[in-house]
Amino acid sequence: MNGVYLVPPMDDEPPRDFVDFVYVHLGDLQREAARLTGGPQHADEVYPEALADVAGHWRRLRLRRRLTHRDVPGEFLTQRLAKRAAQWREEQIYQVEVRLLRAPVYRYQSASIALRKAALLPGTTRRQQRPVAEASIAWTHAWRRAYWRRLARVAATTALIFVSLLQALPALPN
Repeated sequence: MNGVYLVPPMDDEPPRDFVDFVYVHLGDLQREAARLTGGPQHADEVYPEALADVAGHWRRLRLRRRLTHRDVPGEFLTQRLAKRAAQWREEQIYQVEVRLLRAPVYRYQSASIALRKAALLPGTTRRQQRPVAEASIAWTHAWRRAYWRRLARVAATTALIFVSLLQALPALPN
């Protein structure tokens, strides 16, 4: 589907800054997901979906981060994780006991400036494979959602044009 786009489709590979974002937030994200679902055995049912939500909105979140100089993607991740955990709890057959101890404190926000920048500077940290894999999986899920939405928009537009033509046919002169 090559062509001119007002908003180009997502790349099929995650950008470097998204991988860095996952690298910085993954540990805290997994702990918070475990807290929201009542234990680590269910955390992996919730946090990958929240990461995929962030990946789907990554370009918009990155732009807002540049404009506001705040961790907009991190805030969005927190919101999406809470919503995904609430959806997960609603889908459970049995009640899940969740104890809210205190609001999460993300290491990224409480770390010194040097530690926050060290995660982004090449050569200062070694890449772990887990964040790269999690980022790739989340990006793939978001890309697939975007692809199917784009196909649905094309199909709906085609159907509307077809229906419009069918309605216009009787009005055409013989």
